[in-house]
Amino acid sequence: MNYKVIDKESYYRKGVYRHFSEDCKCSTSMTARIDVTDLEAYSRSKGSKFYINFLYLLSKVLNSREDYRMGYLWQTDELICWDVINPTQYIFHDDTETCTPVYTEYSEDYDAFYENAYKDIESAKQTREYGLDSANHPNWFDASYISWLSYDSLNIELPDGYLYFSPIINWGRYREEGGRLLMPVSVRLNHAVADGYLVASVFRLLQKEIDSFVKR
Repeated sequence: MNYKVIDKESYYRKGVYRHFSEDCKCSTSMTARIDVTDLEAYSRSKGSKFYINFLYLLSKVLNSREDYRMGYLWQTDELICWDVINPTQYIFHDDTETCTPVYTEYSEDYDAFYENAYKDIESAKQTREYGLDSANHPNWFDASYISWLSYDSLNIELPDGYLYFSPIINWGRYREEGGRLLMPVSVRLNHAVADGYLVASVFRLLQKEIDSFVKR
């Protein structure tokens, strides 16, 4: 859990950070559809799981620039940037209709990430405990698949008084439109460290990474 402390006086978003961390504490979120036609075809042809492939690409995107790896240490009032952030995913249990958090460490190495994520998921299927341990996982972002619906919009509310900078990402079922498979993805970031451009960039980077990944 290594990080560097950001000098607030030289931070390139200094004025925006001050405003949205003191005067107007709020988040910014956006839902858009991304084209996963080629990723679905690739996953099927390789016999790999689409879900894990997308989780890998999402994790890669969020680790690609510092703006998505920001954190806040309330004990010392420090703005920090993590060296790496990891996905907290969730496994749904049909019998209890509850979820179990799954912690998977991010690795840029696709094969290593895929193997670890698969093992973590299988292990989580064996328990019905919620087991959320955010205190020991401060550099983890929320990655939740809403498998029951191809939705049009989603909003995550957090108390305005709490400076929570980790990304919260949700995505739903893809559906065919015009011969392509489009999947809703929702991105929530704290406005103190992100604006509309940075939120929109997540979608653009995801599409770019998908296009590159399927050419492996």
